Amino acid sequence: MLFDYLSLAGGLVALIIAGDVLVRGSVGVAQRLGIPNLVIGLTIVAFGTSAPELVISLKAALDNASGIAIGNVVGSNIANVLLVLGMPALIAATPCGEQGATRTALFMVGVTLVFIALCFFSPIGLWSGILLLALLAVFLGGSTIAARRHRKDLKAAAAGADVTAEVMDNDDELDDVDDVPDSIWVALIYIGLGLVGLPLGAHFTISGATTIATAWGVSDAVIGLTVIALGTSLPELATTVMAAIRQHGAVAIGNVIGSNIFNLLAIIGITAVVVPIDVPQEVLKLDIWVMLACAVLLTALAGFKVCLGRISGFVMTAAYGLYIASVYMLGYAG
Repeated sequence: MLFDYLSLAGGLVALIIAGDVLVRGSVGVAQRLGIPNLVIGLTIVAFGTSAPELVISLKAALDNASGIAIGNVVGSNIANVLLVLGMPALIAATPCGEQGATRTALFMVGVTLVFIALCFFSPIGLWSGILLLALLAVFLGGSTIAARRHRKDLKAAAAGADVTAEVMDNDDELDDVDDVPDSIWVALIYIGLGLVGLPLGAHFTISGATTIATAWGVSDAVIGLTVIALGTSLPELATTVMAAIRQHGAVAIGNVIGSNIFNLLAIIGITAVVVPIDVPQEVLKLDIWVMLACAVLLTALAGFKVCLGRISGFVMTAAYGLYIASVYMLGYAG
């Protein structure tokens, strides 16, 4: 059993490191090739930061561990709201009034409802995957149009005021990506390491998780909803905690909304196109509804421009702890 725990922990660490290295290398190559920051932010960075979840879900589905594939995504979306937003609020005030957040959050609620509907027609297969990927294309297209419009407005304002505003806007999309390689060869090595590390990390993570689930007497879905979901959410959690420490908490809600949309549309969509995903019954009883409640909560926070404080952060973090306890209690009872 010790090897299985080490396999799970080591696999998660490898996934996080490999995903980070892949993002840095991809951004480095894209910048050397003159690809605009906007395109990098909406594609390479977004997909790269979701790479651990994607590889985990795809590998799990191929290994007939659909509980991990679904649980990973649903659990990550819950953790992103309650934990990734809650913990930074314990450190510093976290504003939720980012421009455009309400519109994007409403889209996230719509996507969540579509996903829930698909879950009741299990397995989620090829045509469902195509539908989710089509919605992803709509999201990316809308985000591109909105970003360009926002950039034009800033340029118009800067023309009569201060041109530095334009320069600042050009760099907004990549604020989260530090230490990008200057050399294209180093960047290519980063990409190679990331592409090798992701499947290796996924293999050890799933191998350890499935063995531990069997030994504990719980389902793959329980492990996916808790241990793996929390592990693959660690990069987002670390980013938002550091943002709170640096007094940049305003970007947290936008990052969480975007991550949740990508989890449902890109990860489930791509996985379902490759292999059908069976939805475990225990996920239908509780977890998808908790995920929907979190999506509605996020929309309310954005719509009312709430500033999360320590009390709110404590309540949200405690709610996540209660959810984890409920999942394990139901898992053992089942």
